[in-house]
Amino acid sequence: MYRALSIIIVVAIGLIGCSKNNAGSSQPQKQPVANIAEGRAVAERQCQPCHSLDGRGMGPAIPTLAGQPDHYLLTALAEYKDGRRSHAALRSIIQNLSDADTANVAAYFASLPATSAASQQNVRIFSPYDTGAKLAVPCAQCHGADGNSKMPGTPSLAGQQPRYFATAVHEYLTGMRTTSPMHMLVRDMRTMDVDSVALYFASQTPGLRQPAEFGDPASGERHTVLCTGCHGVNGVSDDPQTPNLAGQDPVYLVNAIKAYRNVRKYEPMILVVAGLSDKDVENIAAYYTTRAGKPAENGRALVQEVTERCNRCHGPGVRSSDVEIPRLNGQDMDYLVMALRSYRDSRRQSSVMHNMVLPYSDAVIEALASYYASQPAK
Repeated sequence: MYRALSIIIVVAIGLIGCSKNNAGSSQPQKQPVANIAEGRAVAERQCQPCHSLDGRGMGPAIPTLAGQPDHYLLTALAEYKDGRRSHAALRSIIQNLSDADTANVAAYFASLPATSAASQQNVRIFSPYDTGAKLAVPCAQCHGADGNSKMPGTPSLAGQQPRYFATAVHEYLTGMRTTSPMHMLVRDMRTMDVDSVALYFASQTPGLRQPAEFGDPASGERHTVLCTGCHGVNGVSDDPQTPNLAGQDPVYLVNAIKAYRNVRKYEPMILVVAGLSDKDVENIAAYYTTRAGKPAENGRALVQEVTERCNRCHGPGVRSSDVEIPRLNGQDMDYLVMALRSYRDSRRQSSVMHNMVLPYSDAVIEALASYYASQPAK
């Protein structure tokens, strides 16, 4: 969800690839010489109800086409035609257009001055971190103001991996974990809210704990050979789906490990704990309790860092020598959200974009979309 954000180089809406070799078989290689006047006529007949003649989307999730690169528009139209992008009405329209019509209408919209979506005036830039900080206030009573719990048996959330956090919330709501006070707090939260809270806690620094009142850390360390493959050295995970154990409340760790014997259903953990005695479990918990953790993310800087990388390809005036890259500034926000989610969830078929967007939560996608939708079209 988040970890790969620190290494992703480019995020793009509609990016097909970075070279002709990975742009996809649907990319037009040779097109007739375009006629802008005839392209306008095509737009009047086929495109105006949704995109208007000035190339501005007429409603939510309808993209603004004015000033988009003609090569990008041709590639996108070809993808709708062959099914790599899904839109039944648009596909039906395009299948009845000749190659000349397609080239002409793309040239027409590309010739228009760049303009922002009509929805831009209503866009508010979304910050997952700040949203998460506000939503996390009720959590402080049990988990501590910064996610460092002081209540025995209650887990610390500071520095916890965000995707694991979101999964745990889902398991409480579906009954895969025993109902707790947390159930009442999270039952009405949207997915984006949970993702935001997860990012906030993931960005906090775990505090150091005093040794547990039970168990032998030295004996526990010997058993952690079973744990390090997934949970990392000293319990510091580098996988967003696998929880950090370092600095965790020892009572909670004991209860959580034992829960895989009869409550929690996760086969790898069930196999591991099957051979542990109660004393082994206490020793493992005692060991991880004294380990130093670290934040899993840097939520305050996350969106800025990602958009800076995006702008290497999508910044004003930046164009690849092989394939035109779409302009994001001023685009309809709902369309940007839809496009990113479609690539992430494989509803648009592009292995390049799928791999780039796969780590993104709904909250991060919302933040990126709101940022670009709020920028002036250039």
